[in-house]
Amino acid sequence: MSSSIPEVTLNDGTTLPAIGLGTYKLNGNAGAQAIDTAIDTGYRLIDTAYNYENEGTVGEAIRRSSVSRNELIITSKLPGRYQTYDKAVTAIQESLYRGNLDYYDLYLIHWPNPKQDEYVEAWQALIDAKKWGLIRSIGVCNFLPEHLDRLEKETGTKPSINQIELHPFFNQEEQRVWHEEHNIKTQSWSPLARANDVLENETLQRIADQHNKTISQVVLRWHHQLGAIPIPKSSSPNRQLENLSIFDFSLTDNEMRMVAELTRPDGRINDQDPAVYEEF
Repeated sequence: MSSSIPEVTLNDGTTLPAIGLGTYKLNGNAGAQAIDTAIDTGYRLIDTAYNYENEGTVGEAIRRSSVSRNELIITSKLPGRYQTYDKAVTAIQESLYRGNLDYYDLYLIHWPNPKQDEYVEAWQALIDAKKWGLIRSIGVCNFLPEHLDRLEKETGTKPSINQIELHPFFNQEEQRVWHEEHNIKTQSWSPLARANDVLENETLQRIADQHNKTISQVVLRWHHQLGAIPIPKSSSPNRQLENLSIFDFSLTDNEMRMVAELTRPDGRINDQDPAVYEEF
């Protein structure tokens, strides 16, 4: 399956699979088993974070896997409480120790935490960690255009990726357009939103019926055709395979529009506005 997944090239030349596995709340032995199964199924991009408290679980899944480390793309994220330079450097090292890894392929600042106003320091730490060989590619999550602009203006380095909340109920059109204009790749967290809401949506069901696909496959295909990289989470082997099986059909322009029109002004899942939200 992995050979049939298209690749995406970031602005620093790093290549990523066009879909990955989210691992939030995949912890302990059950989590390691689920991630190992996903790797066997064909996933090569695995997304974790310091605050998920499962970097060790991801590392254990990598250790168990029959797939070599250099075939995998492992992402982790810096938490908000460690955004001063020295704390950020230590946290990156701690992330590596937790995962028993020599490097992360992609490391992101999890939230800008604008009230703290330390994200530029954190960004400089990521830049240096990349120079030291601890990280292959550096990016951010949940950054608004003004935050992204400031990073490049003050350090000379722009993120390779911005991982944002993106799903049919919150389609982030303006943010996505900004990313495209500035050569920053969009990655989608919670790409299926609240699964129950999505799976009960009549518009999505009609589109799915038209293609003999599931609603989840339609939504993930929508992300792909937007140019975004979705990272759906699932511990079910059947669902993991289903979520990967989105590259053998296409949505029409009208279907893409129908999905996009499901967006809502209050579409955020937990009302986490990056302009004000502070992550610990």
